[in-house]
Amino acid sequence: MSTAREMLEIKGDEVWSILASQSVYEAVALMADKEVGALMVVNDQARLMGIISERDYSRKVILKNKSSRETLVADIMTRNVIQVGLATTADTCMTLMSQKKIRHLPVVEDSIPQGMITVGDLLKFIIQDQEMTIEELQSYIHGETGGEA
Repeated sequence: MSTAREMLEIKGDEVWSILASQSVYEAVALMADKEVGALMVVNDQARLMGIISERDYSRKVILKNKSSRETLVADIMTRNVIQVGLATTADTCMTLMSQKKIRHLPVVEDSIPQGMITVGDLLKFIIQDQEMTIEELQSYIHGETGGEA
C-alpha cells in the first residue's frame, strides 16, 4: 500500500500556504489561483498552525455576512488540524478522512508541511494499487497455467 510520501512523490509536493495574519480574501484568491480547495496556515517559521478551506470561508465569512478583506485567516482557520506523517499509509489516510469527515489532509514532518493529500488523490492511488494487484494476479495465473485470459 502506498504511503503519504509515495503519493506526494507522484502527485507533487507543492505546499500552498498562507500566514494567519493575511486576509481571508488573499487566501481565497490564492486558492482560486492554485485551483485548490484548502491552504495550510503557517507561521513565520513555516510551521503548521492550521488549515483554511473553502468550507471555512463559506460557513464563517459568507454565511455570517463578514468581509473577506477585513477578516483575518487566523479568525476562521481550523486550528486543531488532523494531519499525517510521510510514512502514513493510504489506508490510514482514507480511514482518518472518512471518520473525521475531512477532504484535505496535511502531510507534516517536524511541524513543517510537506504537502496535502485530498480525497481525490486517495481514490486515484487506491485505484492504481488495485490495478497493480489485478495485473500481478493475472500475470501469476498466466505464468502458472500457461494459458491465456
